[in-house]
Amino acid sequence: MPLSWWTPSHTIMLVLLLLFAIAHSGLAALRPWGETKIGARGYRILFALVSLPLAVATIGYFLLHRYDGALLWQLQGIPWIAPLIWVLTAISFVFLYPATFNLLEIAAIAQPQVRLYETGITRITRHPQTFGQILWCVAHSLWLGTSFMMVASAGLIAHHLFSIWHGDRRLRQRYGDAFEELKSRTSIIPFLAIAQGKQTLVWKEFVRPAYLGVAIAIGLFWFTHRWIPQATAALAEIGW
Repeated sequence: MPLSWWTPSHTIMLVLLLLFAIAHSGLAALRPWGETKIGARGYRILFALVSLPLAVATIGYFLLHRYDGALLWQLQGIPWIAPLIWVLTAISFVFLYPATFNLLEIAAIAQPQVRLYETGITRITRHPQTFGQILWCVAHSLWLGTSFMMVASAGLIAHHLFSIWHGDRRLRQRYGDAFEELKSRTSIIPFLAIAQGKQTLVWKEFVRPAYLGVAIAIGLFWFTHRWIPQATAALAEIGW
């Protein structure tokens, strides 16, 4: 029996996610070589010029087709579901955009560098972005309840699970024993290192400018969500 719920948009979404994953992780792997050719700042700019258009295209396509396929559940009418989604999303952003990142380096204003971190959110998990993405997918899967959302979540989570191995591999190649020591004191599973007594949360480490940026981003996303229907209508009009 054919999978009637599997629309072409499901396949296209997976292809877009795969292209982004190849570009993003591939450029991350080539960073040591690339920086010897065009410098750290130049490579950061190249990374952004490749990754950002792919990310924008993928997000736009997701917004346009998020209700495609089969409706697996419908929870949007439940009074407490919207606050729950926003709380889960806000927490996911704390993990997705941890304050261990130097904002000036991300924008290539300051010289980008690769560092070993053992403070802030990395005391909870060595790979905060992976679990932030999983939490974001859980929240939006609850809200949308479509097969398209489940396919998108599967692709996103698969890429971030790969990034656990890929990220550790790159840090091991760059830092050797220093990374192995950090690895022994941190955990992949959130809060495991804390439960084992290897880490202790230091709350003042979370008082950083980047978290103010996260708070502002959450507020902006909350404010702009009301215009998502108009944005998707505009995308549909141009035949995306």
